[in-house]
Amino acid sequence: MKIALTLILLGLLSIAFISCQRGNDRTSGGPRIALVMKTANNPFFIEMQKGAEAAAKKLGVNLIVQAAEREVDVEKQMQIVENLIQAEVAALCITPSGSREIVPVIEKANRAGIPVLIVDTRVDAKALSDSNGKITTFIGSDNYEGGKIAGDYIVKRLGGRGKVAVLEGIPGHETGDSRVRGFRDALKTAPGIEIVASQTANWERDQGFNVFQNIFQSHPDVQAVFACSDLMALGAVEAIAAAKKTGQIIVVGFDALAEAREAIQRGSMDATVAQFPSTMGELAVENAYRLTKGEPIKEEIAVPIQLITKEGAGSTAANKY
Repeated sequence: MKIALTLILLGLLSIAFISCQRGNDRTSGGPRIALVMKTANNPFFIEMQKGAEAAAKKLGVNLIVQAAEREVDVEKQMQIVENLIQAEVAALCITPSGSREIVPVIEKANRAGIPVLIVDTRVDAKALSDSNGKITTFIGSDNYEGGKIAGDYIVKRLGGRGKVAVLEGIPGHETGDSRVRGFRDALKTAPGIEIVASQTANWERDQGFNVFQNIFQSHPDVQAVFACSDLMALGAVEAIAAAKKTGQIIVVGFDALAEAREAIQRGSMDATVAQFPSTMGELAVENAYRLTKGEPIKEEIAVPIQLITKEGAGSTAANKY
């Protein structure tokens, strides 16, 4: 009897403790809003998290930030989102690792009555339409325009003639695909420029090194490289340094990471396209908060982009909006 009574008392204490914890979520933590990123290991997403946390602190939001270890781990990201739906968060802000793959969990969030805000990477429009899934807004930059800006810069630097390589993101992902498309369209104005290789490096620095090293061995006369992210660009910079060609090949990245800015100042990189991840994080939390208050928000919220060259690489103005 004593053992049974002890177990009952422990059970009641556990229920009371859980109820207390839930009460704290509602009263002291404000609405629970989740930010699910592609990864927490990329400086781009670290900046996005900082912006989200700053907005959450200002608004009194209980912010939950989760991410898979690697950007390519689509299944892990979907599992994270499903768990957050089960936890009944008030809103979901997601940077999709897979533009099509994310659609089923968006549908589950819809059925649970949880608004979904998509950040940085668009969801595949056809897949979303076919499933009758709905998102509340898209917050991010025009990746096509960013790729075009990078292409225009390289066209100008090469004087309309030369050989170029491209380091792509994960195949089938809207972010990288749009950047490559914009870049290629910019090069159409200069028929004297040839893309000698266009290969994926999966957003990763080590792959950027390996892939560009292989490209350079096959095309030693390559004069410029456009990488769809700064991490891949920095990998290419290391491959160029290993070949003792620093400063002889134009390198343009995307994201304006601090290390890329430093490389531009040193002269081992030439330019990068800034798209302000901190601003994306801030806007995601601010607009999710408005939704929890029953306030309307825009269906699309644009974040500006800007070409960063040596003249502006040391400026902190790109971190503001």
